[in-house]
Amino acid sequence: MLKSIHPLLTQPDLIVLKNLSRDIRNANKFQSPILPDGSKTHLPDDQTTVQLLSSLNDETSEAFQPTVLTGWDQKDIPTPIHRFVVQPYTRWAKHIVRRPTDVVFLTHILIYLATSVPSALYLYYDFSWPHAIFHWIMQGYYCGSFTLMLHNHIHNNGVLTSKNAWFDKTWPYILEPLMGHTWDSYYYHHVKHHHVENNGPGDLSSTIRYQRDEWLHFLHYVGRFLALIWIELPIYFWRKNKRSLALRTLGSELSSYAFIVLLARCNLRATIFVLIVPLVQMRIGIMVGNWGQHALIDEVEPDSDFRSSITLIDVPSNRHCFNDGYHTSHHLNPRRHWRDHPVAFTNDKHRYVAGRALVFHNIDYIMMTVTLLRKDYMHLASCLVPIGDQIGMSQQEIADMLRTKTRIFTEEAIMKKYGRLR
Repeated sequence: MLKSIHPLLTQPDLIVLKNLSRDIRNANKFQSPILPDGSKTHLPDDQTTVQLLSSLNDETSEAFQPTVLTGWDQKDIPTPIHRFVVQPYTRWAKHIVRRPTDVVFLTHILIYLATSVPSALYLYYDFSWPHAIFHWIMQGYYCGSFTLMLHNHIHNNGVLTSKNAWFDKTWPYILEPLMGHTWDSYYYHHVKHHHVENNGPGDLSSTIRYQRDEWLHFLHYVGRFLALIWIELPIYFWRKNKRSLALRTLGSELSSYAFIVLLARCNLRATIFVLIVPLVQMRIGIMVGNWGQHALIDEVEPDSDFRSSITLIDVPSNRHCFNDGYHTSHHLNPRRHWRDHPVAFTNDKHRYVAGRALVFHNIDYIMMTVTLLRKDYMHLASCLVPIGDQIGMSQQEIADMLRTKTRIFTEEAIMKKYGRLR
């Protein structure tokens, strides 16, 4: 039963949760959830939900609204600011971004270029500890949204129109090092490797060989990535006879490290806060997130997209990180546009039910990882949005079920389930 719905969820997330709540209510005659405004509204059927969600993305529809900011919806912006600032900016920006929905990408690019770059340059010009700490906090705040914007960029070969291709190809090389990414490494690892191996035995970031609620296993997982991914990924491509990718990946890593060393020789303190700390922080963060995304793996069918990843309906993942919570939807179609995930999820809900997929709310990937490492399965059970056969299960039954999804896979089990070890 969904006892409450977070008031800061995006409009599509609210629509999806109300639809899932209707399923729960119809199955068990549960009481409708209380909405953020305290009301209990009619819960639409699937067809109505799909139509409503589709209209939000359809530029010809009266319901269409481009995403301009992640922190505020249009209804939350004061009228004078919306009329004299947001609307003129949106009209201009829609001609620069590839899709009218994606004004927010240009917003973020401009914010990062206007804040991160000057701040970094000034640290090299006149270093001070208060500024360095402020810069570190600012970059830490930015890194999640930036990475998921970059995620959309690498999956769709850019986010801006062809007329602005030069700018679209340039800004990642300026901003990636400042946000903790080595040049192009996210593309090589995520698109050319992770989505090919799909958390299977050949995936260097696979979680299947770990007991996914044990701290020592988690620390080994993160430590290995930090220490060895720079060389393991090129070796992987080389063994797969993708020699060009191997050389480009290694070149990308080594050139990034050479750039860091060069700047460190000019100003070590500034380089620590501008490049080194963000790099370590980002790589730890990526592994913490990936652990949460792929910690709950079905013991019977671990190679199923529905059973090896999860869906989160939460504020950090979907409002601030461009619907990253719809991870199963992303694995089903890696090039699916970020605004299309809620409607795709609802449209394919019967497949999620048949696949015994796991859907959660009011928890993000970081807290998913933390909660698993605390072995707090009862809390995870309280966050589950039951679908299909899960509806009607007690919280204890759900907790026991989730516990079975974190068990380590032996080499024998991997060979049996995947038919290969690498």
